[in-house]
Amino acid sequence: MRLLLSKRNLLAKVVLIYGLATFFGWIFGKVLLVLLLLSLGHLWWQYKHIFLLDKWLWRDRKLTPPAGDGSWQQIFDGIYFQQRRERRKRKELRTLVRRFRDGAEALPEAVVVLSEDWSIIWCNKLAQLLVGLRWPLDEGQRIDNLIRSPEFHQYLKLQHFQQPLEVMSPTSSSIMLECKMMPYGKAQFLLIVRDITQLKQLEQIRKDFVANVSHELRTPLTVLQGYLEVMDSDSQPAHTIWQKAHPVMLEQTRRMDALVQQLLTLSRIEAAARVQFEQEVDVPAMLRLIEQEAETLNREKQHKLTFTIDQDLKVTGAQDELRSAFSNLVTNAIKYTPAGGEISVSWQREHQKAVFTVSDNGEGIAAHHVKRLTERFYRVDQARARNTGGTGLGLAIVKHVLSRHNSQLLIFSEQGKGSTFSFALPPELVLGTQTPKKRAKFKVK
Repeated sequence: MRLLLSKRNLLAKVVLIYGLATFFGWIFGKVLLVLLLLSLGHLWWQYKHIFLLDKWLWRDRKLTPPAGDGSWQQIFDGIYFQQRRERRKRKELRTLVRRFRDGAEALPEAVVVLSEDWSIIWCNKLAQLLVGLRWPLDEGQRIDNLIRSPEFHQYLKLQHFQQPLEVMSPTSSSIMLECKMMPYGKAQFLLIVRDITQLKQLEQIRKDFVANVSHELRTPLTVLQGYLEVMDSDSQPAHTIWQKAHPVMLEQTRRMDALVQQLLTLSRIEAAARVQFEQEVDVPAMLRLIEQEAETLNREKQHKLTFTIDQDLKVTGAQDELRSAFSNLVTNAIKYTPAGGEISVSWQREHQKAVFTVSDNGEGIAAHHVKRLTERFYRVDQARARNTGGTGLGLAIVKHVLSRHNSQLLIFSEQGKGSTFSFALPPELVLGTQTPKKRAKFKVK
């Protein structure tokens, strides 16, 4: 066990040695001479060990400490144990760094470690391929000097890292990259880049396929529907098969035509670029037209409809897209609420936002269905969807329209108590936030 140096013991030894020297010097009458010789010897002994320490630390290549006397041996041993501890820690640190780098190299994404001023600290090999970095030549270089993209510079400037950024690769214009930034360590950031070229191509192929097929189906369906409408079942020979087949054929043709129309609408919305909307949309006037359409659609089911509209609440946006979103939500409520139900439609200003809400007291929707309602062709009840003529695309269209207007659809539903569909357009799209509110209520029985 290593012993610790004691100040008391060292002082006791020094006092004892100098006391004995004084005693013998007094006996021989040479006190000062004896003390001087003892001090010179003690000084030589100290400097001897200091030079041994200096030689061991700076010139010798030996790891083991030199042989010392007395307390100096304890100092040599302490330094030696401290060096062993530091070497062990450095070895563990090198192993940890090697594991981190091996793990980062094994990732399917490019990884770049950045400082808070966007200087490159480290990157893996895939980052060199996708982003064009050179390691270690680019160490310390700013990442925005190497990725010369205005979108990427704006991404770093605003630091809105909640959503990933899609940019072209600096190495090839045919490669699309997705960049995601996240805090890492102390005052560091981790830039993760992945190649999404194939995903974008597949997505574009899917969009083109849906758009092309829908467009090609539109003309023959229009012709077929036109002939079926001209060929009234009452004007044809009274064959039993024709009398049964004609209304079914006409109904299914109209249903397919509605499906094609919604597919074309969805494709058009997806293909449209995200822009800053500047067109003023008179939503109250739009909702009055939708209310008239709802009245016509409601003749069979006789719901109690209530429209509560802020007459001064107008917004900016894509008028056709917003009308499609409003109309789909109102139409769905009428179609899927049992006859004689109550449906309320609201368009109000709340905390400088424009909020649209459609509520009903229908059957409600189970919780496990709510999360999937905005998926294409998803239906809670296939049989009921066929009876109502639903296509399964209405809420998907609403979702895409709201996404382009920086909003999202909120769905609250409880089985047996009804459902509420709502969304809020952000303040930047709302016109006249200081305009006094005026409400009008319309009731249709």
